[in-house]
Amino acid sequence: MKENGVCCFTGHRPMKLPFGPDESHPKCNQLKSILRAEIERLITEHRVCRFITGMPLGIDQICAEIVLDLKKEYPQIMLECAIPYEGQAIQWSVEQRERYFGILEKCDEETMLQTRYTKDCMQKRNRYMVDHSNHVLAVWDGSFRNGSGQTVRYAQKMGKMITIIRPDTLEITREKQTNKANE
Repeated sequence: MKENGVCCFTGHRPMKLPFGPDESHPKCNQLKSILRAEIERLITEHRVCRFITGMPLGIDQICAEIVLDLKKEYPQIMLECAIPYEGQAIQWSVEQRERYFGILEKCDEETMLQTRYTKDCMQKRNRYMVDHSNHVLAVWDGSFRNGSGQTVRYAQKMGKMITIIRPDTLEITREKQTNKANE
């Protein structure tokens, strides 16, 4: 089986999820189980060995923690944290910052895309992640009016393999795109 290498994550912030910031909610636990299974599927079926997270609150951090936990079973996998700008977590609560820096301490690679905030720094981070990935794992409600939607649209344009989990129904769809420029 050919190694496809890299998967990035995109997904909603806590307040856009059906269970909000309550990660002890049964639906959140269901979503975490589905995410874990999908990440394992990428490792075992597609030989993904590198995962990239953009580290915002919500899905990206949940996925990062799943990857870090899976490193016990799959020591060959790596986690890269793609930071859009140096002060990404500066206005978060103490608990949110502790989680953020805890993930950064355990990741294999930290990529700082720029030092200062700009209006387009999140979009630059999202494009960096897609550009450096073969797969995109998205927890996304289908709206193109948010960062996750823009990231999925860009991944489709770039011909990436995309797995979408709807946060409301937990339905999974998989898209295999073809990019004419890469053929």
